[in-house]
Amino acid sequence: MQPLSAPVAHRGSRAGLGLAVCLAALVLAGCQGRGGPGDITGSIGRSQASQPRTASDWQADRETWAKRYDANPKDRDAAFYYARALRSLDQNAQALAVLQGAVLIHQNDRELLGAYGRSLADNGRLREADDVLSRAHSPERPDWRILSAQGTVADQLGDHTRAQQIYQSALKLAPNEPTIMSNYGLSLALSRNLPEAERVLAEAAASERADARVRQNLVLVLGLQGRFGEAETWARRDQSPAEAAQTIAYLKRSVSQRNSWEMLKGGKNGQSQSPARQPPPARGAGSPPAATPSA
Repeated sequence: MQPLSAPVAHRGSRAGLGLAVCLAALVLAGCQGRGGPGDITGSIGRSQASQPRTASDWQADRETWAKRYDANPKDRDAAFYYARALRSLDQNAQALAVLQGAVLIHQNDRELLGAYGRSLADNGRLREADDVLSRAHSPERPDWRILSAQGTVADQLGDHTRAQQIYQSALKLAPNEPTIMSNYGLSLALSRNLPEAERVLAEAAASERADARVRQNLVLVLGLQGRFGEAETWARRDQSPAEAAQTIAYLKRSVSQRNSWEMLKGGKNGQSQSPARQPPPARGAGSPPAATPSA
């Protein structure tokens, strides 16, 4: 699945996406630095290390690539990086328009197709996103990032069994990759398999490559089981004591509600109804589940 403190920046992640995180956003909190629901905790793109992390960086990136794109809309890289910057600034409709034109010109470019699929998910066009992402990789050229994004879309469509099969396939390509495992764990939580969700998320959180979003997803699953002491211990790894206390207080209120499982699924269209400064699941990203899946 995208966060009770300020959202954690994580691209992909694309995350990075930031979304306010709470149980209602579990499937869609894809904070990959931002990236939208299609990202969750992984991302589909080049050179992750070189990606800007702040809003001002993304704005500068947008201006740079916008000039190149305006000069030549057929320029593949201009379209790809311009759309990436737009998505990171939550200008999702504009990003989709850019990518839609680019894939018509560069029809065999799987990276562009993957970005287009994530952008469709950002805009709530989940069925189309599912179809596009399924065509963005092949057995000969598999891409775990695309698979992880596809899994988050399946979760948003409510097909958790298929989502989990997709995550398992992604893990064969990238064993122990924490972003995939985070999305997988959140999917298990959506299936109400909390013990297995905890096991997977704890393993992901133990990785040196895990970021705060992965740990915060573990906080959510521990909270759903009523183990608030353990949840607060994990929350304090990335939040101040006051913020961690706020996170746990929110979880206690949410878990006590009779419709907490419906909240977990995200309500209408999977959109978060949470108040500002709520805890962050990852997905996320290409965010999430980052919790809306770092697709």
